[in-house]
Amino acid sequence: QVQLVESGGGLVQAGGSLRLSCVASGRIFGISSMAWYRQAPPGHERELVARITRDALTTVADSVKGRFTISRDNAKDTVTVNLQMSSLKPEDTADYYCAVVHDGAKYTWGEGTLVTVSS
Repeated sequence: QVQLVESGGGLVQAGGSLRLSCVASGRIFGISSMAWYRQAPPGHERELVARITRDALTTVADSVKGRFTISRDNAKDTVTVNLQMSSLKPEDTADYYCAVVHDGAKYTWGEGTLVTVSS
């Protein structure tokens, strides 16, 4: 099992910055990639924002390219994936979810953290 704890959401004005973090613990040795998705409004399809693999290869959605950066920090018993968000726009408002792929093709999702960008 992999456990995820997310942090960093909140309210920010357009043009501002936020940093989301997701700490994974448990069977972290089986993690192949970590990612951030977002969903807005509730009920709509979740879209991939950014992904980083075990080998630090990154994928970033075109809608946030140049504004968002994904990174990961490895520790002995945890792995943290960070999403640095800059030049935020009102259309970035969404629930952001951390996701890890582990033990083959298993997905574990975080509970989500709300990011609200005011105009």
